[in-house]
Amino acid sequence: MSKNIILTNQEIEHKIKRIAYQIYETFVDEEEIVIAGIAANGFIFAQKLALSLTTISTLKVSICEVKVDKQNPQLPIHTSLSKEEYKNKGLVLVDDVLNSGTTLIYAVRHFLDVPLKKFKTAVLVDRNHKKYPVKADFKGISLSTSLLEHVQVVFDDNGDDYAFLS
Repeated sequence: MSKNIILTNQEIEHKIKRIAYQIYETFVDEEEIVIAGIAANGFIFAQKLALSLTTISTLKVSICEVKVDKQNPQLPIHTSLSKEEYKNKGLVLVDDVLNSGTTLIYAVRHFLDVPLKKFKTAVLVDRNHKKYPVKADFKGISLSTSLLEHVQVVFDDNGDDYAFLS
């Protein structure tokens, strides 16, 4: 299988900065927001967004890891922050790729049990193959791909991040 690079490291950095600015514009009235990333790549993306947000804004940014069983998303979801820690705050739910929407919709459902001031979603790559009525409020890139194609985001330990289509 061949790899077609759809986002280079530099392009990913640019998308992160742009999404961070969009998040800041949306939550400018807040003092504190929570960036909740879906494990594993969504959490890495969330950490990068949080870092970018802290450099461009005065927002207090908390980070939360969201563990969803992607094979059985209806199983209980676990978060690294307690519900009290994100109650009545602005929250952005983050994942790397929005594919069918299954993972994102179940994660959204989890956060709806707690009152939030504002709730948004962010993804690096939106594939436009939704099974569920879920959308990304902030997205790096939208792709119309075939169902047989696969999008993979690689967050490299050496900082050489990229996304490819196979």
